[in-house]
Amino acid sequence: MTQLQSVLDAIDEINKNDINTTVVDGVSHPKELLYGQYMTTCLEQYWPEANEYLQIAVRAQHVKRWHLKRADFAIGKQGYLTWRKELGIFHAATAKTLMLEHGYNEEAAETTAAIIRKEKLKSNNDSQTLEDVACLVFLQYYFDEFAAKHKEDKIIRIVQLTWRKMSTQGQEIALSLTLPPHLAQLVGKALA
Repeated sequence: MTQLQSVLDAIDEINKNDINTTVVDGVSHPKELLYGQYMTTCLEQYWPEANEYLQIAVRAQHVKRWHLKRADFAIGKQGYLTWRKELGIFHAATAKTLMLEHGYNEEAAETTAAIIRKEKLKSNNDSQTLEDVACLVFLQYYFDEFAAKHKEDKIIRIVQLTWRKMSTQGQEIALSLTLPPHLAQLVGKALA
């Protein structure tokens, strides 16, 4: 087994313990385990030459996400942003620890952690690709559920914010996705 595979397996082992679940085709899956697999599948499909640090970062983007609960942070936008920042730090630290445990050196582990923290988003290609993958996975697998819970103006605003975070390549891939008509219509309104 390669070093890379051993780290990916370790991330999956942690995420198998997620108490939150996602039901797909009537089968319940640990939520973050499934999310990590979606992220890897997306990366492999659109960025097949991705280096191993990016491959680990993509899989670890939500590692043990349930550990920091949204309810433990203040209500409102500032509380939400603080929670998201703390999650990024936590996911990065967890991935770094796993990499060090599986024989990666400090520089490799910190490079991966910086990708997960999305440092230098617009100038670090790996950080930008992680953001693109996360946006694409949201559109493909989570947008429908999100849209069902929110008013149209909020959905349009979120799509616009998501769009601005993506690279030109990520946007082109997003436009090539086959979304259900009601979701495609919302994206169209957001980008009009």
